[in-house]
Amino acid sequence: MFPTVARVLELDALRRGLPEVVAGRERLDRPVRWVHVSELPDVAGVLRGGELILTTGIALPEQREGLARYVQDLDEVGVAGLAVEFGRRYFETLPRALVHAAEQRGLPLIAIRREVRFVAVTEAVHALVVNAQLEELQASEEVHQIFNELAVEGAEPTEVVRQVARMSGLPVVLENLSHQVLAYDAAGQDPQPLLADWENRSRGVRPPGRTGHDPRTGWLATAVGARGQDWGRLVVLGSPASAQEGAVPAAPPQRLSILAERAAATLALNRLLVRDRESLERQTHRTLISGILTHALTVSEVSLRASALGVPLDGRRLVGVVVRQRGGPLPGALEAQARLRDFTETVAAAVRERRLTALVGGLDDSGVGMLLSLGPQDDEHQALEGFAESLSRGTRRAAAGGGGGGGGRSPVIAAGSSVGSVRDARRSLLEATQVADAALHDAPGGSRGTSYYRLPDVRLRGLLHLLRDDVRLQTYVERELGPLLAYEAEHGGELVRMLRIYLEHGRNKSAAADAAHLSRPSFYDRLHKVERVLGVDLGQVESCLSLHVALLALDAVRR
Repeated sequence: MFPTVARVLELDALRRGLPEVVAGRERLDRPVRWVHVSELPDVAGVLRGGELILTTGIALPEQREGLARYVQDLDEVGVAGLAVEFGRRYFETLPRALVHAAEQRGLPLIAIRREVRFVAVTEAVHALVVNAQLEELQASEEVHQIFNELAVEGAEPTEVVRQVARMSGLPVVLENLSHQVLAYDAAGQDPQPLLADWENRSRGVRPPGRTGHDPRTGWLATAVGARGQDWGRLVVLGSPASAQEGAVPAAPPQRLSILAERAAATLALNRLLVRDRESLERQTHRTLISGILTHALTVSEVSLRASALGVPLDGRRLVGVVVRQRGGPLPGALEAQARLRDFTETVAAAVRERRLTALVGGLDDSGVGMLLSLGPQDDEHQALEGFAESLSRGTRRAAAGGGGGGGGRSPVIAAGSSVGSVRDARRSLLEATQVADAALHDAPGGSRGTSYYRLPDVRLRGLLHLLRDDVRLQTYVERELGPLLAYEAEHGGELVRMLRIYLEHGRNKSAAADAAHLSRPSFYDRLHKVERVLGVDLGQVESCLSLHVALLALDAVRR
């Protein structure tokens, strides 16, 4: 960091001249990049900003307007300050016009009351500048070395954030694009006020560029992402510009920017490396699961390759599991592929968290297949319940982090019957697939109070799902509901929905009307219209039962 004007005034080479600040005292924190000695009144044209101007004033204008223009030109080019030595042009005081112009502009103006050697001042200041630049270079090298090691080690985001807080001495927060906190380090401060109302506070800080400083809050924020896709933001919480004297000072902006940007690059790189590594593993697992389902691989080949992956299948109890996201696939192929990839990683993470042994790979745009391998002492129900619990937490975390798909809703988990050999694993996986498809639109959990479904849980829906391609079932749907579907297609309305609500509420018209958000007369009128179109009496239990089965079959056929 460059020395400030205040620091330069403390140098022995300048203190000998008894310097006195006569204007711009509140701006003595301006950094001094260089010292320039000049008597020219138009010196601003050769300056770049950040210079401390030393002059005797012998060539300065005499008129008030000329002095004001001289100060204005210096301030507009961004000089750090102006120091005028007495003894050549001025002796006791500086011109009031010069002092007034500097005060108006906030430009530090220093009167040097005794003669000093300008060359000595220049050498002393330049030594500070060079030392500061060397320190910045050494600090930058240290930052690169530390974060290169973190990148090679594949450090977790919490470790990267902790390192930034340690090196900056400031609180650090890693957030996602929704301004939700993914990781943080309070740097020894109380985390409660640090994170209080974080989302609203963070949304109000939008510095320009990928890395920017907000003087109002003192925050330095840099985007985190790679390959043109940002997924978060790293925020270093410095002191606001209006902080009172005695408050914790902000870290040097340049050094802090280097630190934040290098940490952001490490976070982005580690995420890419983890994804690529996991994707390769998932692709291998998916190949084995697909080989089991399609008979593309022999039993011995599956067993050998799975064992090499650390998933022994021989002599184990195998359970086919299918996990589906609620909401169905996304319309775009790339979006669906990305969501399935994230969802598959979430499922795999839940398996690792429970220390289970399993093959995990994608099935289609919205489903993940899993072949769970259990040892003699493993409890099947306990393993599935533990997996479901971990997956539920992982889904919420993934949704908070902007990935994982499913919007954070609990996915459908379906398990097939356990089998004792790889040869029968296909049957368990197919059964799990059928159960998952049948249960996809039900409330989470099985009818036995578990967090996953099995064949007995889907009951009639499961049977209709298995028969969905049967022409006789399709004919039954058309016979029962065809006239109503045709009427709705021609005239519009929601008669099918009204009928469904009525049947799902046990033929309780009052409750159904409330669920449909209609007045009772309006809802009753729609039910009468359904009766006229279908030619049935909704007061008869058998007619309602038949129509309810037809609606469930219609769902299965459409699905």
